[in-house]
Amino acid sequence: MKILITGISGRIGANLAKALIDEGHEIRGLVWERDLRLEKLAGLPIELVEGSLVNPADVNKAVTGVEAICHLGAAFQGGGPFSNEDYFEINARGTFNMLEAARENAGDLKHFFFASTDATYQKYLPGGLSDPIREDEMSQKPGGWYALSKVLGEEMCRGYYRSYQLPISIFRFAFVAAGDEILNFAQFRLDNWQNAYAGRTTGAAAETRRQLLGLGNAGERLLIARDENGRSYKKHIADVRDIVLGFLAALGKPEAIGEAFQLAGPKPFTWEETVPYLAKKLGVDYVDVRLADNTPTYYEFDLSKGARLIDYRPQFDIFKMIDSAVEFRQGVVSDVIPTQFTSA
Repeated sequence: MKILITGISGRIGANLAKALIDEGHEIRGLVWERDLRLEKLAGLPIELVEGSLVNPADVNKAVTGVEAICHLGAAFQGGGPFSNEDYFEINARGTFNMLEAARENAGDLKHFFFASTDATYQKYLPGGLSDPIREDEMSQKPGGWYALSKVLGEEMCRGYYRSYQLPISIFRFAFVAAGDEILNFAQFRLDNWQNAYAGRTTGAAAETRRQLLGLGNAGERLLIARDENGRSYKKHIADVRDIVLGFLAALGKPEAIGEAFQLAGPKPFTWEETVPYLAKKLGVDYVDVRLADNTPTYYEFDLSKGARLIDYRPQFDIFKMIDSAVEFRQGVVSDVIPTQFTSA
């Protein structure tokens, strides 16, 4: 199958291209004219088209003749800096251009994937979320223009599916890590929390600040983050290979058309189980602290819809991610193309 990947030079795009090539597919990539860092694609048999999502002529050229589209290209929180206008033009208008081009110039189109994000959910609430997030049940309440632009993109995709029968699937990505990046995850680190509380000088937060500063020079020390009641923080993220697996699982399946799927690792993790494991792997110390007056990280996803409809069965829980990251850092693992964190 001939497949177009927008955003092919990014973490997910580069890894997806490699996996699809390994599966025997022919890959074309739309490369943004303002970001031509292509070293991650070196040696891969890819047809590259230089252009911009906001230019219909570039998009039409990229789309013509392909059988599937993986629309990953976007302005996102970890890049930029991007203005609100950038988010609208690149993410909203760019997605409109892609949908129009797919409708008009991809006569044999079998699948159009739109990359969205779990940032469209309101995940961070006082007390955390007691129930798992289900993609068809939890309402989307985007905060900020990145998330808003992704909701606009999703709505356009659903509209083109209903109006023109465009074969759409929407993937909402969890926070994604590749290579050895999880070893540097800021929220596991003591110095991150010392900095976060540096300006907190009143109320219960001031006592947490004093406690954190009393732990001295953080160095490489880690921290088990707990809420005021002593409950460990909990988060659900994804290894880039499990995001790629979602595309491979869904590609060409009728059951995926017209649906939205949350992609993430096989299960969530808690700080109290993860930090001691990571500290041992890195040979560093850790501390255990209740973080007062702070909205906790406490959520997980229900991935049963993806398992039921497309047989999506992610493989990399947090412990496998850490083990793989250590091996990657040691030069043992070479099947992942790393870049920087994707915050979704």
